[in-house]
Amino acid sequence: MPAPTRRQKRTISKNRTAWHNYFIDQTWEAGIELTGTEVKSLRERSAQITDSFCIIRGGELFLVGMHIHPYSNGGVWNVDPDRRRRLLMHRRQIDFLDGKLRTKGQAIVPLELYFDEHNRVKLQLGLGRGKKLYDKRADLAKKQTDRDIQRALKERSR
Repeated sequence: MPAPTRRQKRTISKNRTAWHNYFIDQTWEAGIELTGTEVKSLRERSAQITDSFCIIRGGELFLVGMHIHPYSNGGVWNVDPDRRRRLLMHRRQIDFLDGKLRTKGQAIVPLELYFDEHNRVKLQLGLGRGKKLYDKRADLAKKQTDRDIQRALKERSR
């Protein structure tokens, strides 16, 4: 009898600009509070998390600026696509993040939105420090030299 196949996570949306604009120190996984039509819409097509960020208000963690397209068959049950959504994390984790946010230059940035192996919508969050322009230039230069080295090694091995 073959072993049952384990479901993998299925990516809905990635925030590639977060890695360009921030040094990501730590990452966490958070649940997200959604309505039924929002989940159906996420199964239909992707969402946009590029310009979104997280805030802590009243001891709760919220995601601001994420856009989920309205569900095509939703009708009156569709909610505002740009509404503030509550993130689900443990109290200790939220308190830890709140303490980290009080230092200058720290931000909680959404990195990836995905369905986990149990088909629940999860959000990967990163605690990031903002990059300066010269940091971004240095990263691009390092990436370019690494690419050139890999290209030269590939040519050499032919």
